[in-house]
Amino acid sequence: MARLARIGLTADELAYYGQQLQGILEHAALVQALPTAGVAPTAHPLPMVNSFRPDIVEPTLDREEVLAQAPDREGPYFRVPPFLED
Repeated sequence: MARLARIGLTADELAYYGQQLQGILEHAALVQALPTAGVAPTAHPLPMVNSFRPDIVEPTLDREEVLAQAPDREGPYFRVPPFLED
């Protein structure tokens, strides 16, 4: 898998992650062997219902008041220092 993902691993790392993967595969085999006849397929073990709230327009903060508190701004936007490397 490391070769397919083009991840360079040392021999020790390959042995360690190989054991980890083996444990995962063994657990998956245990789950696969469970008696599931008569159990309906499901994506989630508990019934889930969307809980919607009314979409009501409510008063919000004044944009200029909020931007006035910003350490730096550019027009109607917050200006933040760069954080991504080239």
